[in-house]
Amino acid sequence: MARTPGSSARPGGGGGGRPGGERSGGGRSGGRERGGRGRDGDRQPRGGEREESDFVEKLVGINRVAKVVKGGRRFGFAAIVVVGDSKGRVGYGAGKAREVPEAIRKATEQARRAMIRVPLREGRTLHHDIIGRYGAGEVVVRAAPPGTGIIAGGPMRAIFEALGVHDVVAKSVGTSNPHNMIKATFQALNRSASPRSVAQRRGRKVSEILGRRDSAAAEARE
Repeated sequence: MARTPGSSARPGGGGGGRPGGERSGGGRSGGRERGGRGRDGDRQPRGGEREESDFVEKLVGINRVAKVVKGGRRFGFAAIVVVGDSKGRVGYGAGKAREVPEAIRKATEQARRAMIRVPLREGRTLHHDIIGRYGAGEVVVRAAPPGTGIIAGGPMRAIFEALGVHDVVAKSVGTSNPHNMIKATFQALNRSASPRSVAQRRGRKVSEILGRRDSAAAEARE
């Protein structure tokens, strides 16, 4: 008799184990479904990154910084990034974090939020020469004829490449600090104006503005 209940208990236990196994299998399938959803969720931002792949990102520099706290120092990283669409829009940003990728991400987001539009002549160079100043930084930016290329160094080259300029001559005559050089360059680009905007501001026609400029250039050559 003892064997009979024991034997009945075994099938019952086995039967109970089987539903339990089915439940665990259901849990596995549920885990797979959740994992699939997670993968689908991960694919959406990837698609967003592909949509924003038109932007050109230039890493200007990374510095290690230290913060003195009670008990020692905390080290982090500061990154400077320039972002542009190669069609007349460009921006810069700076970010700090404990890790390098996070600092670059913060700088990139700030650069995309602070993008400006710069008018370009024929989509390759600036309309006129400009001088930009910020703090101890001073830069001279000049328009150039076709085939000149980007004659600039350091952070300024990254800005012009991200902006989409193909012919320009730039020179930094101030400090070599990348922060001040970038800010001075952007101060110069903000002052850039196209003949159309100048004509609208003066209530003239574009032909009159260009005619005056061409006549002034001819007089200067004489």
